[in-house]
Amino acid sequence: MINLKSGSKIAFIGLGVMGRSMALHLIEAGYQLKVYTRTKEKAADVIAAGAQWCDTVAECSKDVNAVITIVGFPKDVREVYLGEAGIIANAAEGTCLIDMTTSEPALAVEINDVAVRKSMFSIDAPVSGGDVGAKNGTLSIMCGAESHVFEAARPLLNIMGATVVLQGGPGCGQHTKMCNQIAIASNMIGVMEALLYARNSGLDPMIVLDSIGSGAAGSWSLSNLYPRVVEGDFDPGFYIIHFIKDMKIAVKEAAAMGLKLPGLNMALEFYKELDREGDGLLGTQAIYKILDRMNS
Repeated sequence: MINLKSGSKIAFIGLGVMGRSMALHLIEAGYQLKVYTRTKEKAADVIAAGAQWCDTVAECSKDVNAVITIVGFPKDVREVYLGEAGIIANAAEGTCLIDMTTSEPALAVEINDVAVRKSMFSIDAPVSGGDVGAKNGTLSIMCGAESHVFEAARPLLNIMGATVVLQGGPGCGQHTKMCNQIAIASNMIGVMEALLYARNSGLDPMIVLDSIGSGAAGSWSLSNLYPRVVEGDFDPGFYIIHFIKDMKIAVKEAAAMGLKLPGLNMALEFYKELDREGDGLLGTQAIYKILDRMNS
């Protein structure tokens, strides 16, 4: 039986731009947290809030009701879950494993298969909403799991997200996140082209936003990232290098289905150019730099 009610013990692995806020919400909701991240300094505020620091993934995974991970790349997910010193090798039977990293659908299925053989439960639960959504507890969480596992984990997930939806079995959460990233990729180009047009036509970009933000052109990127670029703010709510990783997964999955997605591929090339120029740790709104330079 899965017990993920307030007061239960949770391991949280990965305290980056989004993970720190997500972990803090769980502590505020009464969960007992053990935490691990590669750079201990990033865990300082979470430890100060009451979390127990662990020196290794293995230590963090022991004697908990659930393990939540939000790490960088599929290779990190594989190492953290399936490595000899990883989660599945050290967690107890009955532990619920919740990977909130954007990763490969096939890897999510593989982790679930191994977890089931070890009498554990697994959910792939990637998120959307960036640093703002993580801070406000309003993330969209896309889940792939058996229905009874999802229902048991829902109270925990509801602490971190405002929209928590079961999309299907293992791997379906990751496929849904690919849909999300494909929609963002082309939309981001349109949002920043609109800003360029506004500026070059002599309009006040923020007054333009007052009109178009609530109309048919409205989107999360328009409402949240357009204003940042107006202020010259390219700090990451979501790193370009991680968006490139996501888009590469989407391109690979689309190719396996025989799909041609030109908007996705165009955006990927723009972001790869930014990364080559050393801007991979900026936020995704930095695509504006490429478009602005093209028009200089």
